[in-house]
Amino acid sequence: MKIGIIGAGSFGTALGSILADKGYDVTLWTRSEEQARSINENHMNSKHMPDLVLPEKLRANTDLIQVVKDKDMIVSAPPSHALSGILKEIKDHIPPKVPIVSASKGIENESLRLVSEIFESELPGQYHSQLSYLSGPSFAKEMVKRVPTIVSIASKNEATAKRVQEIFSFTYFRTYWTPDVVGVEVGGALKNVIAIAAGVADGLGFGQNTRAALITRGLNEITRMGIKMGADPMTFLGPSGMGDLVLTCCGEASRNRTVGFRLGKGETLKEILASMNEVAEGVKTTLSTKNLADKLGVEMAITQEVYRMLYEDKDPKEVVKALMSRDLKREGV
Repeated sequence: MKIGIIGAGSFGTALGSILADKGYDVTLWTRSEEQARSINENHMNSKHMPDLVLPEKLRANTDLIQVVKDKDMIVSAPPSHALSGILKEIKDHIPPKVPIVSASKGIENESLRLVSEIFESELPGQYHSQLSYLSGPSFAKEMVKRVPTIVSIASKNEATAKRVQEIFSFTYFRTYWTPDVVGVEVGGALKNVIAIAAGVADGLGFGQNTRAALITRGLNEITRMGIKMGADPMTFLGPSGMGDLVLTCCGEASRNRTVGFRLGKGETLKEILASMNEVAEGVKTTLSTKNLADKLGVEMAITQEVYRMLYEDKDPKEVVKALMSRDLKREGV
């Protein structure tokens, strides 16, 4: 089996590592000649995982079209804001009837489209039954280190979901399939916003009580938005919901929690983003989620306060004060 992976960031590399570890021939697309050379000659992603050795069957190429042509499966893992342009470029070169797996998370700023909506808008209808979406509690470096991990595979087409599930499942990587594409997408995108809030609380020196409160109320917000968009509420208790939320809010390897932590310590957002070599999706997703919540009439208090902190320079301490002084409510509301 020949597999093409769009995106040689941490997560694209990790997914490629698993598939190559299974014995498949895997090619990563990267824009960087230096990064491609590092992967092909030294079996290392020098930019994102300089301390880890990658499988020999994992190769890299800077020619996007060559990466998707004549493949048996395509995995898409670029930052969500770059996705639309990439799909426009490859749509005439995707082989017919091959699974297409998206691992990007986010909501497009201008259009407020989920990743699944971007795929369905940009690709011809003949490909729609082949689409699936992978999400769950999975730090990339741990995947490369073969740490046991579970994720969800969502597709509107059961045969596609089961095929992708079979291809990805391995001794240390277990997959569960679901037809709830919207639920998996909403959980995967919005958990990054809550993780920024959790990081702020940690940066301010608050304890486990505060983090648990943010996770609990954050899950409430995510579920409320998901239900409004047609998701199954039970999805948010699974790997792509609660699982990913807990990992992203608690794990020190979480880029979005790190952004929040450094904000809580007093750094500016501009300083933080300038120092990072990977995308923290939650920053852009906060703007999209706030605008989508306003459009749909969904109350999302944590998201609103994270938005004010990121885009209106609100003091993190004032954010906490605003959340703690809201009107008293019944649980679950």
